[in-house]
Amino acid sequence: MRVVVGRIGRPHGIRGEVTVEPRTDEPDERFAPGAVFALDERREDLVVERLHWHSGRLLVTFEGISDRNAAEALRGTLLEVERADDDMPEDPEEFYDSTLIGCVVDHVDGSRIGEVLDVLHLPAQDLLVVRVAGEREALIPFVSVIVPVVDLPGRRLVVDPPVGLLDADEG
Repeated sequence: MRVVVGRIGRPHGIRGEVTVEPRTDEPDERFAPGAVFALDERREDLVVERLHWHSGRLLVTFEGISDRNAAEALRGTLLEVERADDDMPEDPEEFYDSTLIGCVVDHVDGSRIGEVLDVLHLPAQDLLVVRVAGEREALIPFVSVIVPVVDLPGRRLVVDPPVGLLDADEG
């Protein structure tokens, strides 16, 4: 299974270095020199030559990308890696986004709420984007007090939302 672990941002300097927005909890491991990232069918894979952190930003140089123009052409590119379907993080309280997306979401009372469409990673906490009531989406904080049950083999999450969290906006 291919999973996105980062997105290339703007060039940094004139020698092909780019900023990368990591979408992984282990950026130093995922972007280590020699790491290979799969791209779409139109382009060859990218291989990390060098990485370092500067002012809180991950800066990466890829093999064969040696000037600002080549770096600019990569802007917005999603970086993907192959991961085994049964691969799981070491910490039992961590989950890959790809294992959560598509899970059904049930209320603690047993009623069906919806389905996980995406996971947003915000500074304060992660949010589950859940399709409820047809086309409407709800954002549910992915914290244990609100999502007490994560049943990955059953592809099911159980939520205990505070009053008002899932109410439709009135206006």
